[in-house]
Amino acid sequence: MVLRLVSGGGNMRSATVLVVDDDALILKVLVDELTEVGFEVMAARDGNQAIAGLTKDASRFKAIITDVNLGIGPDGWDVGRRARELVSNMPVVYLSGDSSHEWSSKGVPDSVMIAKPFVPVQLVTAISILITAADTHGSG
Repeated sequence: MVLRLVSGGGNMRSATVLVVDDDALILKVLVDELTEVGFEVMAARDGNQAIAGLTKDASRFKAIITDVNLGIGPDGWDVGRRARELVSNMPVVYLSGDSSHEWSSKGVPDSVMIAKPFVPVQLVTAISILITAADTHGSG
């Protein structure tokens, strides 16, 4: 299966988030943390899987969380741009251990960059704020 849906409980249960990371251990930690706080999570292991999921139906996602360096193929910058092409106000959070300096030139506007390593509350806070802002300003 290319993408995996994990249902969470709690307040954010109706918010499905696409999480992209080529490191299986990090992806599992991200999925577990987000599911624990109530998000539904769709996981992708590379940029091609993420873009395929977005192209199929981007409107099902409330937000995108993507590592920047995803190995061979599209990177996180590409994933963020594709998400915004499909849904103009899609919340995007980038994660990176070494590419934060590229965010201002390669990241989509009104996105967030979180440098690795980070604590889960940073991610949950960032994604929650972006989703709330997108909901407040209406869908695009």
